[in-house]
Amino acid sequence: MGKDLFPPDSGDGDAEGGGKIQTVDLKSALEERYLAYALSTIMGRALPDARDGLKPVHRRIVHVMRLLRLDPDTAFKKCAKIVGDVMGGFHPHGDQAIYDALVRLAQDFAQRYPLVDGQGNFGNIDGDNAAAYRYTEARMTEVAALLIEGIDEDAVEFRLNYNEDAKEPVVLPGAFPNLLANGSSGIAVGMATNIPPHNAAELCEAAQHLIRTPNARVETLVEMVPGPDFPTGGVIVDSRESIIETYRTGRGAFRVRARWQKEDAGRGGYRIVISEIPYQVQKSKLIERIAELLVNRKLPMLEDIRDESAEDIRIVLEPKSRTVDPELLMESLFRVTDLESRFSMNMNVLSGGKVPKVMGLREVLREWLDHRRDVLVRRSKHRLAQIERRLEVLDGLLIAYLNIDEVIRIIRFEDEPKQKLMAKFDLTDVQVEAILNMRLRALAKLQEIEIRREHGELSEEKGQIEALIADEARQWKILHADIGEIGRRFGKDTPLGARRTHFAEAADVDLEAVQQAMIEKEPITVVLSEKGWIRTMRGHVADFASFAFKEGDKLKIAFHADSHDKIVLFTTNGKFFTLAGDKLPGGRGHGEPVRVMIDMENDADVVTAFRYDAARKLLLVSRAGNGFTVPESEVIANTRKGRQVMNVKLPDEALLCVAIAAGDDQLAIVGENRKLLVFPLADLPEMTRGKGVRLQKYKDGGAGDARTFKLNEGLSWQDSAERTFVKSKDELAEWIGERAQAGRMVPKGFPRSGKFGG
Repeated sequence: MGKDLFPPDSGDGDAEGGGKIQTVDLKSALEERYLAYALSTIMGRALPDARDGLKPVHRRIVHVMRLLRLDPDTAFKKCAKIVGDVMGGFHPHGDQAIYDALVRLAQDFAQRYPLVDGQGNFGNIDGDNAAAYRYTEARMTEVAALLIEGIDEDAVEFRLNYNEDAKEPVVLPGAFPNLLANGSSGIAVGMATNIPPHNAAELCEAAQHLIRTPNARVETLVEMVPGPDFPTGGVIVDSRESIIETYRTGRGAFRVRARWQKEDAGRGGYRIVISEIPYQVQKSKLIERIAELLVNRKLPMLEDIRDESAEDIRIVLEPKSRTVDPELLMESLFRVTDLESRFSMNMNVLSGGKVPKVMGLREVLREWLDHRRDVLVRRSKHRLAQIERRLEVLDGLLIAYLNIDEVIRIIRFEDEPKQKLMAKFDLTDVQVEAILNMRLRALAKLQEIEIRREHGELSEEKGQIEALIADEARQWKILHADIGEIGRRFGKDTPLGARRTHFAEAADVDLEAVQQAMIEKEPITVVLSEKGWIRTMRGHVADFASFAFKEGDKLKIAFHADSHDKIVLFTTNGKFFTLAGDKLPGGRGHGEPVRVMIDMENDADVVTAFRYDAARKLLLVSRAGNGFTVPESEVIANTRKGRQVMNVKLPDEALLCVAIAAGDDQLAIVGENRKLLVFPLADLPEMTRGKGVRLQKYKDGGAGDARTFKLNEGLSWQDSAERTFVKSKDELAEWIGERAQAGRMVPKGFPRSGKFGG
């Protein structure tokens, strides 16, 4: 850095530059230029001014429409003319970017209070583009007229445009609370802004309260401004505390849901009609998404979707059957579609038009009020200057009337009447010019009376304005009245001012039920191989012997379930893992390795797998003969890492996971040494995690198998030939003992495998 990138010019110098190549430090040059770019983006493009709520392009569009006299009650003009004047005089950027900004100002689904009254195709909520600017026409709305009210009365500062042949306003007078009423969004360098629209009447009420109580609490202001008021309506389902915190800090989010109602379809059936969708959601894409989920069988409770919208939104949802719970159906749609969206608020604005700052509700309203007071004072001073100039003229005219004969003589006979009049009557240049320009008909007596009347009225008005400029309390009183008038003009009883977005609490629906509602319920058979490959077969397959496996692999366990079910796996290191039945690989092929779906340690293996049943209890047994019971509801794992329930250390490992049937009161355990022990199940502790207690004592080897049963029904097992043996309570007397005893050799006929199952 800092070295010459090119050798010095050894010739006569650069023909165009007239000098030699300069050495520039690349790091400093990049920093300087990037900083300039960042500041330009922040101040000139992305962030709105807190005072009028506009970015430069929007402000220039409104300014040009004022210059073109496109008032609300005048004829429309082509948007091509507006865009051309904006680009040619004030905004040296692409015409399409300017037109896009103009179009957005006219869209009633994008702007809560449109600034542009558009005629022609300005796009729609489906995401269709507006017609080209040569086809569309526009003029200002009443809201835009309020924003520029008083701009000709020195209400705001003006600056030169980019080529210095005209002037543009630095900020608009902004009689309307535009920043919060219409919101704004933009991305700058290193910062962004996203402000939702609000209800103007509510903002005016809050501003009036802030005038009366400058230190008003945010909680009080939120009572008046309860939340955003989106142009597309919808329902906000956030808590009051969350909304207050968002408005206090200027950062947060709002959950917005579509508005829907249940409509009777006859014969006990019903349909759901959606009449409002969340802000900035394209209706066509929303319907496409729901239809896609429907085709992919991700919404089993929904039969069909139709768009019956005309001027108003009407999306019709047909449930699968009349028994479908509408709340459950809508909750499932809210979870997977944009029928519920999250609007993030980041109230990052330019304070005073210069400093980027994240503001809360009170600070933003205060910035607008201070600007309105500044505008009031500037307009008052402008009017005062006009009055003083007029009074000066009137004073001169009165002197002329009092001395009319002498004035006429001087004008008729003197060579330089102007200087003579100034010297004779101590008049100013302005006064003399007014006298010399006076018509003969103005010499009438009635004209003198009119001048005296006007002089008196202006003198009185001057006194009032001087008192206003000197009295801040009077200024706030006038602003309070003006803001109240705007609040009434856009009141909630008017078509434009009526609140569109409402508030509600999210329906109290079981999340588990919602999750199940999003899965099509169908019977499946879960198949797990010895080498840990898992898959599902459609339907409840009766013949497990028909399953095919990879070479050297075989069936470990298979069981019937539903696609709604959770499938639980228990591994030798004492961990439980949970898989969703609908997420398991299908029956074609050999499935997938379990280790791909869960984070199972390399030295661990699957002990068993089963269908989850929250009402059951499980018996866990380690190879060393320790064990305990655990409610099945406590073994569900929410992550791939699983849930550690049985604590084992090598060389010990988890051996068995046995489902305890309702009413079972005894535990039969057999060791590898073929000794059997029976004792009450009540002797075992119920735990959610641990090592457990000693179940059976061994001199060598460990546990082999265990089973729970009802003592009065006896203990049963099957041999290798699938013959069933039953030992009654009396026959089991010699094996019944206490927990942790060694037990006695198994009875005659017990399987050689040492397993109760044969």
